[in-house]
Amino acid sequence: MKITLFTSNSLRHNYLINMLSACCEKLFVIQEDVTKISKTTLKKDSNSILMKKYFNEVMLAQKNIFKKKIYKVKKENTNIISIQEGELNKLCLSKIDNFLKSDIYIVYGSSYIKGDLVEFLIKKKAINIHLGVSPYYRGTACNFWAVYDNNPQYVGATIHLLSKGLDSGAILYHVLSNNRNNVFEYTMSTALIAFNSIVEKIKNQSLLKIEAEPQDRSKEIRYSKNKDFTDEIVMDFYKNKNFLNQFEFKKNEYKDLFLQ
Repeated sequence: MKITLFTSNSLRHNYLINMLSACCEKLFVIQEDVTKISKTTLKKDSNSILMKKYFNEVMLAQKNIFKKKIYKVKKENTNIISIQEGELNKLCLSKIDNFLKSDIYIVYGSSYIKGDLVEFLIKKKAINIHLGVSPYYRGTACNFWAVYDNNPQYVGATIHLLSKGLDSGAILYHVLSNNRNNVFEYTMSTALIAFNSIVEKIKNQSLLKIEAEPQDRSKEIRYSKNKDFTDEIVMDFYKNKNFLNQFEFKKNEYKDLFLQ
């Protein structure tokens, strides 16, 4: 079996590369080099210190969740093309022809895919890993916003078919986390659970057999954009994030989710 992955280059993305390389005959990866914290994100005021603290805690959670679980990449079966962020949609499909002859296509953490490439991937029923529970939370940093909105029952990941709309493709299933050591590990661990579930379903050959369910857009709670994530929002988040330790999850909160 051959797999093509479109992803980024942080610890969690490399972990997914390692996992997939261990469960397929050949892995093709198009990997974007994304700066962890853009200099334009960190403003030169007192609140930017809090923003930096937030991102440092995200990185620490990522390290705690993934560093001890690194797989050894089978380099002989993995072919990686590294590109800069924003270059994905400039790729000429004919120049990556070998990357477009796979059995399974997976998208996780890449930039927004457009043009001929998204048309091709939709035809191939490419699978997108969205860290957030669609259709309730779509856009960027969805698990952050679920916590911010006092909706931790919607912290999770959605495995869905890729579509032209952001996080709007038909849903295969959701995964949720039970890791509640702290808010940051709670949200970050959803990626690990999503990766484990996809690899399991690749191994037992059930991934491509799941019947996708269209999203009910009427259930959308928030569609978040990068510009919504401000110093003021982060300050508010830190004032209220401790509520998660006292939150009691109720089974009926998930009655309309397609859980893995």
